[in-house]
Amino acid sequence: MHSLTDTLKSIDNAILLFINGMHTPFLDGAMTIVSNRLTWIPLYVLLLWLVLKKFGKNAWLVMILCLAAVALSDQLASHLVKNFVMRYRPSHNSLLAPHLHLVGDYMGGLYGFASSHASNTFAVACFITFIMPQNKQLVTGLFFWACLVCYSRVYLGVHYPSDILGGAIIGFLSAWICYKIWVPVYKRLCAA
Repeated sequence: MHSLTDTLKSIDNAILLFINGMHTPFLDGAMTIVSNRLTWIPLYVLLLWLVLKKFGKNAWLVMILCLAAVALSDQLASHLVKNFVMRYRPSHNSLLAPHLHLVGDYMGGLYGFASSHASNTFAVACFITFIMPQNKQLVTGLFFWACLVCYSRVYLGVHYPSDILGGAIIGFLSAWICYKIWVPVYKRLCAA
């Protein structure tokens, strides 16, 4: 009889193999580009411009706290959680790796839980959402971006869906902590 853990692992593997199995030469190239952090520099520049436009002289606080959210999420996911959990990435799982389509032999680091791509993109998306909730197009675009990056990581076979979920939760919590710092500080700046 399977335990709940075995059932969840089976679902995790099945989703991973389904997404990774939908490979085409076009998607291989596209998902490699999507997964590359440098691809998104124009998005970061756009976010910077929108923050400067909305917050003016107080934009520095937004930038510092958004960067703090990303730094916190990255440190938690990449160093604390990965080194504590030590769960092999699918690409490093000797039972699963032979069934994966790896693009350009890219395997990522040894451990995958939690995904730092997921934690970092969700930290940005959540923090900006918290401070600019009225900009529905921006919020929708940021969550589409975060989900697309996360999808690329599963497509490339370097993360299980549960790695993505863990990373997204870490990103959300990091953004929430920085938002809780933002609220009183921003009120004080506006009152000054």
